[in-house]
Amino acid sequence: MKNLIKNELKGWKAWEIFWLLLTCAIICVLSIYWKDTAVGIVSAVAGVACVVCTGKGKLSAYLFGLVNVVLYAYISFQAKYYGEVMLNVLYYFPMQFYGLYVWKKHMNQETHEVQKRNMSKKSWLLVLLGVAVSTIVYGFILRQLGGALPFVDALSTVISVFAMIISIHMYVEQWLLWLIVDAVSVVMWGVAYARGSESIATLIMWVVYLANAVIMYIKWQREVKRNEV
Repeated sequence: MKNLIKNELKGWKAWEIFWLLLTCAIICVLSIYWKDTAVGIVSAVAGVACVVCTGKGKLSAYLFGLVNVVLYAYISFQAKYYGEVMLNVLYYFPMQFYGLYVWKKHMNQETHEVQKRNMSKKSWLLVLLGVAVSTIVYGFILRQLGGALPFVDALSTVISVFAMIISIHMYVEQWLLWLIVDAVSVVMWGVAYARGSESIATLIMWVVYLANAVIMYIKWQREVKRNEV
């Protein structure tokens, strides 16, 4: 455990530490101001720490992810976003353990960060095709269940499934999928908040996720190109 903590703290640049602290502080301050619940605040902070650590390529991303997954599923159930509930309970939760296992085997021993790479064009096209077909099918299922915004919920859920898979396998393209997921989720939780939900921390969390996806896509692309030289 001592070595894990030591390795997780290594290699952080000043701007990365600032970004992590800034995003967590924004969520805490604004959520308290708008009187969000303690569950919402903890979920959002854990989620932000998860995506920033994922961008850094640190194993702790999956530890923060476990906390976020459990609490976010509870919040989603209250908002009747059943696709999000099933995604987190049945998929994200076990995938945290699998991701931790895979990343641990592919860590750079000097930087203590996961090794990053690009997908082939063929694999990327297959991912996009799978997303399109799965979204249509799952959207009809959620509509029959009476879920809120079924096809928007389905799009977010399906892309999240694919994004998690390629994230675990350390592909840069994950961030392009997360960009779509984050944008769709901002809309979903914006609608929920407008309808009276007390989920402002969750909404802010997704806005931060969106900004983080842009930053981390640029960061990972630069690191892959640097390693190819």
